[in-house]
Amino acid sequence: MSSQLIINCKLAGVHKQQGPLRGAELAELPCIEDGWLLIEDEHIAALGVMKDIPTSLTTHPAIDASGCWLLPAWCDSHTHLVYAGSREMEFVDKIRGLSYAEINARGGGILNSARVLGETSEDILFDQAWKRLHELSRLGTASIEIKSGYGLTVDGELKMLRVIKKLKQRSRLTIKASFLGAHTYPPEYRDDHRGYVDLIIHEMLPVIAREQLADYIDVFCEKGFFDPAETETICRAGMEYGLRPKIHANQLNLSGGVQVGVKLGALSVDHLEMMDDASIAALKESDTIGTLLPTAAFFLRMPFQPARRLIDAGCAIALASDLNPGSSPSGNMNLVVAMSCIQMQMLPEEAINAATINGAYAMELGAVTGSLTPGKRADLILTRPIPSLAYLPYAFGSNLVDRVIIGGELV
Repeated sequence: MSSQLIINCKLAGVHKQQGPLRGAELAELPCIEDGWLLIEDEHIAALGVMKDIPTSLTTHPAIDASGCWLLPAWCDSHTHLVYAGSREMEFVDKIRGLSYAEINARGGGILNSARVLGETSEDILFDQAWKRLHELSRLGTASIEIKSGYGLTVDGELKMLRVIKKLKQRSRLTIKASFLGAHTYPPEYRDDHRGYVDLIIHEMLPVIAREQLADYIDVFCEKGFFDPAETETICRAGMEYGLRPKIHANQLNLSGGVQVGVKLGALSVDHLEMMDDASIAALKESDTIGTLLPTAAFFLRMPFQPARRLIDAGCAIALASDLNPGSSPSGNMNLVVAMSCIQMQMLPEEAINAATINGAYAMELGAVTGSLTPGKRADLILTRPIPSLAYLPYAFGSNLVDRVIIGGELV
């Protein structure tokens, strides 16, 4: 059995409770000011206060982390990490004043990514995604959800999901896969919505289920994309195959996506830039997690998600990067946490909890990772020496991650 001892560090996220944190609970980040943590194989074996460290460990080889914080690694529960090419010319179009919807309507956006992905081999897609995944792991992400949705054909969607499955098999990161065939309508189905919904239900889903390519089903519920009725139809079809919904909701409009997600018992409803009292009330009374994606709002110059209203109402919220080539070309969860504090007025403790333990629950991994709890996977971030935990989001332009441990191994 391999083991690693870390001593003289400050531990943050020493949670014991079950279930995602809601409302005021998000501000509770249990810490040990002068602590130690023992890793055995892939898991956290024990932790505690330095003055009470067992005698048996006093001669154990150790990392002396004086002045450093030890945190759970980031749990990024919403990404589109598998894609081909980049879309920086659309970035320039946005600077010139075109909206996200206008770019999509003229064949850009998701349709642009779908066109390039169709021309890219599975091997090249995998190699590109593998490099991105390695980069994110060095920034502290150890658990990640990855969506399809840039295929928009049977072959394209299956190609993406097979790449994600290969990433699962080869990476030390814990990976969840979401089928997002309902990302937008391909041009040939623009006037035949029922035809594309039928293609998803009758041709894509059976193969996905047979090859066990997805954990979740997702739909972009939005005006100009999939309406609430279509969203429910597609999600219920996925649920027949054991795929729990995770819905893109209320990004551009009050789309009804939150209410559909709550009705279906969705694991999460994601984006939530546009929220009214009815949407917040529905989310508050449910077990569904609201996942906020501040870097997407930042990149699109949209209003940030109303994090304070959601927290104060008692909702369970998570933070994720929305890594994708069009609206959030960054998977840096350190930036997500900082931006959540700076632009959404989240306390550092709230943002860290939302990006770790609640992010884990938004991938059904709360019992596995997301906190410094004996028995959980040793997915850890060791910071550089910093004066306080609040310094992490405060110094948003600095890389304060010194070491990352995933499943007990140094990245």
